[in-house]
Amino acid sequence: MTDPFVKCRLPQEIEALAEPGLYPFYLPVEERPGGGEAVVEGRRVLMAGSNDYLALSDDPRLKEAGTAALCRLGSGNSGSRALNGTLALHQRLERELAEFLGRPAAMVVSTGYQANLALSALFGPRDVLLADRHAHASLLDAARLGQARLRRFRHNDMAQLGALLEEAGPEEGVFVLTEGMFSVGGDLCDLPGIAKLAARHGARVVLDSAHDAGLLGAGGRGAAEHYGLGAAVDVQTVTFSKCFGTLGGAVAGPRHVIDYLRHTARAALFSASLPPSCTAAALAALDIIRTEPQRRRAALSAAERLRSGLVAMGFAIPPGGTPTVSLRVGDALAACRFWAGLLAEGVLANVMLPPGVPEGSALIRLSVTAAHTSTQVDRMLEAVATVTRRLGVGGGVGGGSAPVPA
Repeated sequence: MTDPFVKCRLPQEIEALAEPGLYPFYLPVEERPGGGEAVVEGRRVLMAGSNDYLALSDDPRLKEAGTAALCRLGSGNSGSRALNGTLALHQRLERELAEFLGRPAAMVVSTGYQANLALSALFGPRDVLLADRHAHASLLDAARLGQARLRRFRHNDMAQLGALLEEAGPEEGVFVLTEGMFSVGGDLCDLPGIAKLAARHGARVVLDSAHDAGLLGAGGRGAAEHYGLGAAVDVQTVTFSKCFGTLGGAVAGPRHVIDYLRHTARAALFSASLPPSCTAAALAALDIIRTEPQRRRAALSAAERLRSGLVAMGFAIPPGGTPTVSLRVGDALAACRFWAGLLAEGVLANVMLPPGVPEGSALIRLSVTAAHTSTQVDRMLEAVATVTRRLGVGGGVGGGSAPVPA
């Protein structure tokens, strides 16, 4: 008999990080003083790795709403939504979120990952799923949990997507899965191309708006609104851990689809419901998103400053204008040295290593938020320039998003 723990070894890239100060994961944040900063290892540094694009997690209105709900309803619900865990707050959030997104109905769950996992109930044995190769891991996990056949097309490659749609049999139901704004590189999906192909072939479009809901579009409704193609999206998922500044997620779409998921989606049926404090905070965030477009403008302005500054240094940054950008370093150890150098300069960024990205595609991910001032963005750029010179990697180490492997 083989010991089943024999497989429990860290990836080679992680084991190689023996040099002190190079391990970039699980770094504890000791305080969040606000203003785009964090305290780590007793030092106040610029937070350049957060997805809190609208800087709402520290907003007093979210804190007050969450605190009031905590005091009135307790710290948790101790039950699933289907049984004793549904609150009137959940239902109010679902109504307001559905109206905001322009969808007939919405189902609130405890995380954004769960929202995507819930989609697995839609994927039957006679269906085929066509997923962008850069789609988030949670969408791929949903595909694997479902019974459908999964096929993946090259990132934003409409020619390959069209060919895969042509290959689908007349008896198969087809879903196209993509993200609105991709989480690694911050680029947008080719929704116009997807919508045209899906309409031609009768496929359903599922859009993960984790990073773009609240940020993009005239009203902050995400990439679908940005493109003016809300009606082309059949099902939309969102998370509350980015622009909404708290925790939770939701699936929005046709009422009969959402009702079906309420009774069949195992990820939602067999999990405790979203705590009152997070639900109330998400409602407060939704109100701010609807009424304060200046936050979106501030985040996008900081993004433009960061992106143009990196381009001026010689980095290959794809167009998009969103607050997240990736610097492709390639070698995992070099990427960790780059990360450590940035931290030494007072900038906390993110590192992505295999298996999160393909072998040889390790990268640094930088993000800015509405809280970052022009001076702070310039400090980030100065830190990147300093570390680039110190490591001798040169300005053109690359850019763009990287796929999560199958």
